[in-house]
Amino acid sequence: MILAGDIGGTNTRLAYFEARQGRLEPVVVQVFPSREHKGLEEIVAKFRAAHDLPVEQAAFGVAGPVRGGICATPNLAWRVDGRRLAKDLGLAAVHLLNDLEANAHGIAALDPADFAVLNEGAPDAAGNAVLISPGTGLGEAGLIWHEGRYRPFPSEGGHADFAPRDDLQVELLRYLLSKFEHVSYERVLSGPGLYNVYQFLRDTRRGEEPAWLADRIGSADPPAVITQSALSGESELCVAAMDLFLSIFGAEAGNLALKVMAAGGVFLGGGMPPRIVSKLREEGFLRAFRAKGRMSELMAAIPVRVILNDKTALFGAGLVAADRLAAA
Repeated sequence: MILAGDIGGTNTRLAYFEARQGRLEPVVVQVFPSREHKGLEEIVAKFRAAHDLPVEQAAFGVAGPVRGGICATPNLAWRVDGRRLAKDLGLAAVHLLNDLEANAHGIAALDPADFAVLNEGAPDAAGNAVLISPGTGLGEAGLIWHEGRYRPFPSEGGHADFAPRDDLQVELLRYLLSKFEHVSYERVLSGPGLYNVYQFLRDTRRGEEPAWLADRIGSADPPAVITQSALSGESELCVAAMDLFLSIFGAEAGNLALKVMAAGGVFLGGGMPPRIVSKLREEGFLRAFRAKGRMSELMAAIPVRVILNDKTALFGAGLVAADRLAAA
């Protein structure tokens, strides 16, 4: 029996898995709102109290950099300590890994129905791949193609400096610099980032915020309201915010692909892309993705897919634990 976890800024997913003939079979899966708990230890204790099963190995994907078996999560006031978790579980060790690295491992467990294809790419596309995932924050990871399989590695590229590509984006950067000491891609490409883009357009009078929209934003989750209003087309300001967001998203996905020479594909994960597939299919995202000057032909040959399965990172953590169990 394997205990796996996907710890995000919004939700924490835990599961028991059984490893059968190289595949993971979920026994029980439960979702907990992260911010309603003091830490991962509290959630694990609650999960095990409800589902008392023996655990042979455990791994957790955590939204943040893991160093020395410890992660101080940037979007939660948590300190996740692998040694403390191992002691609580009665195990010799617990493996902590970055949540995007776990997500990258989980791609191997998915079926074709778990993807929405944005760009078919070249028929013979093969090689390295990358994963970029906007949600509560912006996660990035790479997958090196080595000896017939992908070997994921973590990245904190979402915290790299935001690079504007035109005059409007230069103004966006200046606007954000008045609010933040450091403007990373995460300040733009995330749920809170979409709200930052919306406020920029509103405050620089590039769109009108009607009273009904201000009321909705004030009483609900702003990124969710902006997303829904953009998808429905009921607010031109929200549509403009989403279009600018997608242009920057496409450009950064292309940047990541170039840096890792991801001829094998680009995967879009996280909480946002599955909700906005219809907008991602419009020309703005892919146009920005391909607009790399002399590398444009190369970019057009790269497959681009949206991951639709929200348990991918959970499966990835489970696969890592299964590999460690097999090697023990």
